[in-house]
Amino acid sequence: MRPFRYSRASTPAEAVALATGDPNSAYVAGGTELLNVMKDGVQAPGLVIDINAVPLAGLEVTDGGMRIGALARMTDVARDPAVRERFPVLCQALLASASGQVRNMASVGGNLMQRTRCWYFRDATLPCNTRAPGSGCPAIGGENRWHAVLGGSEACIKVHPSDLAVALTALDATVLTLGPDGPRHIPIAEFYLLPGATPHLETALRPGELMVGVDIPATPMAARSSYAKVRDRASFEFALVSVAAALEVRGGTVSDARIVLGGVAPRPWLAREAREALLGGKLTEASLDAAADAAVRTAVPRAHNAFKIDLVRRVVRRALAELGGEQ
Repeated sequence: MRPFRYSRASTPAEAVALATGDPNSAYVAGGTELLNVMKDGVQAPGLVIDINAVPLAGLEVTDGGMRIGALARMTDVARDPAVRERFPVLCQALLASASGQVRNMASVGGNLMQRTRCWYFRDATLPCNTRAPGSGCPAIGGENRWHAVLGGSEACIKVHPSDLAVALTALDATVLTLGPDGPRHIPIAEFYLLPGATPHLETALRPGELMVGVDIPATPMAARSSYAKVRDRASFEFALVSVAAALEVRGGTVSDARIVLGGVAPRPWLAREAREALLGGKLTEASLDAAADAAVRTAVPRAHNAFKIDLVRRVVRRALAELGGEQ
């Protein structure tokens, strides 16, 4: 690990001022991600800004929805009765993440800011366009079992690892930030960037900008939502495929739906075609099949990950079937 300076902030404005004064800075809360990438040699900030004293750990529930502070610990959010009742997909995604010990430390903001788990990215001795732009993407022709079948490019086929981000995308959440130019509200569907030719640009955050919280609207779909995750082992493992689904059913007819895939793309993948296959109809065997097929219609498999396409179909179908029936 390379030497770095350490500073503590007590307010969001102070944290942003510290980061703005040093372009090679990083925020740290639980440290479950930053310390790993620093040890791996993937990231070497000159200044680490401890934000644990910043008052951003609250959870506020209103009739219009919920606001979660970026420093709220994952365990605390998952255990909250309002989250369990009004946003079940959020609770389920949090409990499917990492381990109990990690969830006790990890913050909501830190989880959303995770870097890819691609082993080529994590090994600083290997080329990687995300870590070292222009060096190449060995995953494309190499071992790519965990890699993207949707949203990738010829420069990068990484996947985003956060279960929480998938659930929040299904809930149409908004990321709240504070930066040198003031506060911003960023729809989470626009927060993560596809790699294209610039895979080193991963989020919409600007230099020095701090995530301060997440707003989740209370919609009819939010309470009728669920998260399904398929992984190589039952605990402390990242998704091969995951699905966050939310439905609004009126009189037996689907009036709205959001289906988001995890483990298959560089960002949580909003399956708009699957939604279109459901709208205005009943949940039947045929409509479930149509939605499952539509979710992977544009998928591009690689040598070792073609199995993900059929797996997505199965998990989408299962998740929707479990949410079906009269409201």
